[in-house]
Amino acid sequence: MQTIQPFHLAIPVHNLAECRIFYRDVLGCLEGRSSDHWVDFNFFGHQLVIHFKEKTLVDDPTFNPVDGKEVPVPHFGVVLSMTDFEALSERLQQQNIQFIIAPYIRFKGQTGEQATMFFKDPAGNALEFKAFKDISQLFAT
Repeated sequence: MQTIQPFHLAIPVHNLAECRIFYRDVLGCLEGRSSDHWVDFNFFGHQLVIHFKEKTLVDDPTFNPVDGKEVPVPHFGVVLSMTDFEALSERLQQQNIQFIIAPYIRFKGQTGEQATMFFKDPAGNALEFKAFKDISQLFAT
């Protein structure tokens, strides 16, 4: 049996102060260690480190069609409980976060039924949050 363990992810941000506020105050992530060039966060039980990197010209974003919606590639995120997903979704909507894909239910009534939403952080990193009606179906085929 495979056990899911916390992961570590480091991402570039061009405005450390703005992204620090976003991850800490908007998403509610607890801040850990930091320096003038990076900040650690408890990203829903995983370690996320935002690293300062000068802003550069960015290529057009890439999207992959899924369920008639344009899913940004690359993206990252976490699987939450349905209760936590609903609370985060509500908090983001109250803060007028602009969604790439607004919260909705995929595979309703089918194997793998899940809630999902996509949005970007202030540096343009695409995030996906999802929750399963039945978490045992996380890897169901």
